[in-house]
Amino acid sequence: MKNLILPILFLSFHFINAQAYPRLGNDHEIKFNIGLFLATTTAEGSYEYFLNEDVSIGGTIYFDGDAEDYNGNFGIGPNFRAYFGFAPRSGFFAEAFGLYYTGEDEVNSDNLGIRNNDYSTLALGFGIGNKWVTRSQRFSLEVSGGLGRNVNPEDFQDSFMYRAGLSVGFRF
Repeated sequence: MKNLILPILFLSFHFINAQAYPRLGNDHEIKFNIGLFLATTTAEGSYEYFLNEDVSIGGTIYFDGDAEDYNGNFGIGPNFRAYFGFAPRSGFFAEAFGLYYTGEDEVNSDNLGIRNNDYSTLALGFGIGNKWVTRSQRFSLEVSGGLGRNVNPEDFQDSFMYRAGLSVGFRF
């Protein structure tokens, strides 16, 4: 009988698993920035993968028909988020992001007149926001904003870029 107590005790510790949050199975989320689409007709989609209840990594891609818009006509970049809410994978968050984007500027040259100058640049920045999720952890609503600084080429190093959004998402 004494020989059985130790293995039973070991097995009971193995099967008891206390956690602060319930085990969540929806680690992937896709989002569409409906606010940016309604304001500027820019189509922006994002993907987010949750590493745990408080940290995620993801990526963003957007397309815009107007190459002279504030962030150009195409952009792609990664982000890293940390959540500070009481509920898992929601609440207030802070993020670090990178964004590679292309666009077009009008340049007024004395000799050539007004001409378009194509550019591509890389920006690094920080953002904040808040995310709300349904009780089933399937759908989300997110409000976010961020500010980044262009790091290349030299013509754009003194300029800043910004991100803003009202996104709806689905977790799977």
